[in-house]
Amino acid sequence: MSLESEDSSSPSFDRDCSFPSPPLINHSPPKTHSRFSTSPKRSRDPSLSKSQSFRPPSSVPPATTSKHDTLRRRLEFPRPPVNSSKQEQIDSFLDRKLVISSEKQFTEKVSSGPSGHRVRFRWDLAIAVAIVITALTSSVHKNFTLHYQVIDLQDQILKLNVKLRACDLLSIVDDSDSVMQEIDGYDYGGNNGLKNLALIVSLTLLSIPVLAFKYIDFVSTWKSSGYIWEAVLLNKQFAYRVDVFLSVRPYAKPLALLVATVLVICLGGLAMFSVTNDSLADCLWLSWTFVADSGNHANSEGIGPRLVSVSISFGGMLIFAMMLGLVSDAISEKFDSLRKGRSKVVEQNHTLILGWSDKLGSLLNQLAIANESLGGGIVVVMAERDKEEMEMDIAKMEFDFKGTFVICRSGSSLILADLKKVSVSKARAIIVLAEDGNADQSDARALRTVLSLVGVKEGLKGHIVVELSDLDNEVLLKLVGGDLVETVVAHDVIGRLMIQCARQPGLAQIWEDILGFENCEFYIKRWPQLHGMQFEDILISFPDAIPCGIKVASRGGKIILNPEDSYVLQEGDEVLVIAEDDDTYAPAALPTVWRGSLPKDFIVPKPAERILFCGWRRDMEDMIMVLDAFLAQGSELWMFNDVQEKEREKKLIDGGLDLSRLENIQLVNRVGNTVIRRHLESLPLQSFDSILILADESVEDSAMQADSRSLATLLLIRDIQSKRLPMSNQFHSGSLSQSSWIGEMQQASDKSVIISEILDPRTKKLLAMSKISDYVLSNELVSMALAMVAEDQQINDVLKELFAEEGNELQIRQANLYVFEGEELSFYEVLLRARQRREIVIGYLVSKAERAVINPTAKSERRRWSLEDAFVVIAEKEWE
Repeated sequence: MSLESEDSSSPSFDRDCSFPSPPLINHSPPKTHSRFSTSPKRSRDPSLSKSQSFRPPSSVPPATTSKHDTLRRRLEFPRPPVNSSKQEQIDSFLDRKLVISSEKQFTEKVSSGPSGHRVRFRWDLAIAVAIVITALTSSVHKNFTLHYQVIDLQDQILKLNVKLRACDLLSIVDDSDSVMQEIDGYDYGGNNGLKNLALIVSLTLLSIPVLAFKYIDFVSTWKSSGYIWEAVLLNKQFAYRVDVFLSVRPYAKPLALLVATVLVICLGGLAMFSVTNDSLADCLWLSWTFVADSGNHANSEGIGPRLVSVSISFGGMLIFAMMLGLVSDAISEKFDSLRKGRSKVVEQNHTLILGWSDKLGSLLNQLAIANESLGGGIVVVMAERDKEEMEMDIAKMEFDFKGTFVICRSGSSLILADLKKVSVSKARAIIVLAEDGNADQSDARALRTVLSLVGVKEGLKGHIVVELSDLDNEVLLKLVGGDLVETVVAHDVIGRLMIQCARQPGLAQIWEDILGFENCEFYIKRWPQLHGMQFEDILISFPDAIPCGIKVASRGGKIILNPEDSYVLQEGDEVLVIAEDDDTYAPAALPTVWRGSLPKDFIVPKPAERILFCGWRRDMEDMIMVLDAFLAQGSELWMFNDVQEKEREKKLIDGGLDLSRLENIQLVNRVGNTVIRRHLESLPLQSFDSILILADESVEDSAMQADSRSLATLLLIRDIQSKRLPMSNQFHSGSLSQSSWIGEMQQASDKSVIISEILDPRTKKLLAMSKISDYVLSNELVSMALAMVAEDQQINDVLKELFAEEGNELQIRQANLYVFEGEELSFYEVLLRARQRREIVIGYLVSKAERAVINPTAKSERRRWSLEDAFVVIAEKEWE
């Protein structure tokens, strides 16, 4: 048989290959002897069939399974033509089946995802909870219904028993009538409907929160699982609103506790009313007793009353725990607020100090002395430090507060809320301390503090005293604060005092007596009984004070120091005096004073001086200009520090100094380290009239380091000077032995004056005891000036004129300018003699005395004067 006949005799083979039918299930037992088909493979391609027919049996490839064989035949053989409409139906059927299967797969994928499982789980949980609540409610309701039916049956039995008893006692009509009335009065089952309603209401109210939380959680989960991102989910919105309510409202927590208590009492009362025979009012009261005392439920009888009473007692315990927590938190918060200084200061007419620095101790001491005459005062200190630390540091200060109380508060002077906390609007004086550290940053913070103070809505009762570090920033403070602000430039005050004390040894001690409140200070007061008197007569009108100026009302309150004798005191004028306290002096009758003539009517001009500056300050150009105004022509100023000469010149020019305009002094520059002995030995230390040891700019941020450097420089200079003394002078050591190094240094101090700038007052006391330096100027003088200006704003004008290079100043004059040798004169007579030179004598310095006497007592008593004595006067600066 040929291949063609074979092909034509099997037409069904082509249909099977074109449209493979699904495999039929063969129920006959499987054949295990062969897995592969043994029938020859046929193809419609004659060439292919021919080539395959002459292939040896060993070369025939192994047959595949029917599935793969069918698929391969579908690809190899073309389909026979099929009707187009039938083909379209088949395609549409396949498309619908594909869409349905895709949707089914997507649905299974979504439902099988994490969010789908969570949604189905929440639904199942919600349904289960609803079923449990419904079953529990129905069982409880059925239980109570049966209980009520039992009660009704018992009531009917009681009524029947009573009627039977009444029938047996027909002879007693009145008693039977009364019994029947009693029976009619019983109405045990009339309120069953109301009790059922109360039970349903209580259970419903208890179920509402649970269902509400479940609903919120379900809605939030549904929104997030559906990838619908809104602003905030519902549960988060609810939590946020509750958080805001509890945080913003001050009484939110007590209000929540009150609402919870009322709800527990009301729900418990309704539930108790539904299971007992008591009235609603009695049930509410009983519910309150269960809330207040959880042990009251022990007397309950019956399943229903016991279940309700236990529930109410449990709620009461929770409320009691919440109340304890709230009370404990409130008490702890209050004590913590008091401990950290957050409470408000309820004071007025107090002194407010803003900031913390090493000057605070001296400032508090001066304020305590000033308030001693008033029986003490109130000083409030606010700084950005812990309140307990501030109180501990103040407690360590070694001075008597003399009845003054210091109150500390933690806060920032830049925040209005903190300023109101210390009653800034009611303070009589506000002191702003400069911060330790960079001068520009300190002044910038002081400027912002003044802006905050000026911006206080209630206004300020007192004035503001600001400590500045740089004189150039004073204009900005005045521009912002106006007449309300008084400035004390600490660096400038110390520098000017050092120059004055270098020219006149002993003047620093006088300044300390005048600036401090321990001795005499400036006071201004109006005395109507002195109107119409000349200033010359006013000078001798105060036995316990010394007039030294007039506050002229006609010139806008300007203070004139050392006015002319012919000035007549007008109405509204005030007198500036130096007195021990503001209540220790008053005018008296004019004494009889003899006016004499002066021994000399001229002052011998001072010769040229040689002065040495050891160290470099920020305001060196200001000190040079002041020194050029004070010294005689031909004087020399030696500057010895580690700043190179070109850099020095640049700094001086940048500071505003014109070297070509210096008239009286010549600058001599030397470069070296002030704490290295060989560098100091290169200087002619024995030839200087005055030596000023400055707190170097490089270490001025640290008071202890600056003082250590100044102390080392002082000891090295004194030791070098003592070694260069002539041998004849080394044997005279006073009360000290020849080998005492302190004695040698004290001998050297007789040759030249050394003024040391010490920032820490504790270091000052050590140097003052050794007496190796003529005087030590420290921040204590700045604290005195701040305290004085804080007590009286007008005194700042007086101090500024006395510190300036023009106008009046404090001077020490020799006695031979006013008295003759051995002449006996009263202090009033010396005072009037000095007026011939337009000077005001405010005290005297007895020969070989350590301290000057300012504002002496018994001014009318005569005493013998020596030419070696000296007088302290206020006089105009002399231009020599």
